[in-house]
Amino acid sequence: MNEATLRSLTPSVLGILVRRGADFAAAEDAVQDALVEAVRVWPADPPRDPKGWLVAVAWRRFLDATRADAARRRREDLVTEEPAPGLAPAVDDTLQLYFLCAHPSLTPSSAVALTLRAVGGLTTRQIAQAYLVPEATMAQRISRAKRTVSGVRFDQPGDVATVLRVLYLVFNEGYSGDVDLAAEAIRLTRQLATAIDHPEVAGLLALMLLHHARRATRTTPNGGLVPLAEQDRARWDTGSIAEGVEILQAALARDRLGEFQAQAAIAALHADAPTAEETDWVQIVEWYDELVRLTDSPVVRLNRAVAVGEADGPRAGLAALAALDDALPRHAAVAAYLHERDGDLATAARLYAEAARKAPNLAEREHLTRQAARLNARR
Repeated sequence: MNEATLRSLTPSVLGILVRRGADFAAAEDAVQDALVEAVRVWPADPPRDPKGWLVAVAWRRFLDATRADAARRRREDLVTEEPAPGLAPAVDDTLQLYFLCAHPSLTPSSAVALTLRAVGGLTTRQIAQAYLVPEATMAQRISRAKRTVSGVRFDQPGDVATVLRVLYLVFNEGYSGDVDLAAEAIRLTRQLATAIDHPEVAGLLALMLLHHARRATRTTPNGGLVPLAEQDRARWDTGSIAEGVEILQAALARDRLGEFQAQAAIAALHADAPTAEETDWVQIVEWYDELVRLTDSPVVRLNRAVAVGEADGPRAGLAALAALDDALPRHAAVAAYLHERDGDLATAARLYAEAARKAPNLAEREHLTRQAARLNARR
């Protein structure tokens, strides 16, 4: 039983414990203890029903911890409800658990962080990178969220917007290659789209499909990063692209624009271009303008600067970039690209090297280092 299989079982086991009466923080601790025990025991004695085994062990750990807590002696009666060994019901609790974690007692940012950690299986470092905050800050946020929901019964699930934010961040982590969660995020978003008639759910599903369609071309066989302009478009998944565009068009027709629909529209324009040179950058800038209006996100403004540089020339892109904080992640990489297009190879090489030092992962670091070396060799 490998780590990926254990990860896939965790949300369902956690959901079962919560429904049986465990508060979230205690349930998460119990499930983590059960996973540690599984790693120790299963190689020599694999269970017939892994999920049922995890439920039984986690529930026992929860009851043991409950008995040891004098303030929660009332939970002693739950010992009679310990599940018997045997097959656990094949119910997918993951999406329900996403909604439970988006509890009204939490701020949206805390709910997202808690869900990513407890259900998505992301590390605190990965979540901190997604939120552009220090790891210590995110660790404190997650700890506060656990304390807030400790002892709270999850009978008031959170809102769709928070769940969508979590699904999007999980997808992005899976898509980056750090943790393979992209396909799971798509599966859950499909379930949500089936259950809820909401244009932003459709927009997120379209966005995921359009990005996922390019996944096979994003890296070389040895893990190197391949920029969008250099990807082999003949290898893009045309079926996923067609489905994504169809879903997006139906959502846009409802005239309730949201950020996921706008992002999907940008992805669709990239997917529609036969070559990088034929990309409709003018229309992409217009969609980025909509995104800025909807989110006012510095990351969106950074991406818009690239699009402006393509549509109106590198100096226009640099002018747009000048309005942004140069401490923004990937700011140096964007500046390097625009300076290279403007013919300033010395500045571009220096900035590529600077961006490489700040890169969040090895593939990006190696790509930016190669870019700097390429330009230095031409000088």
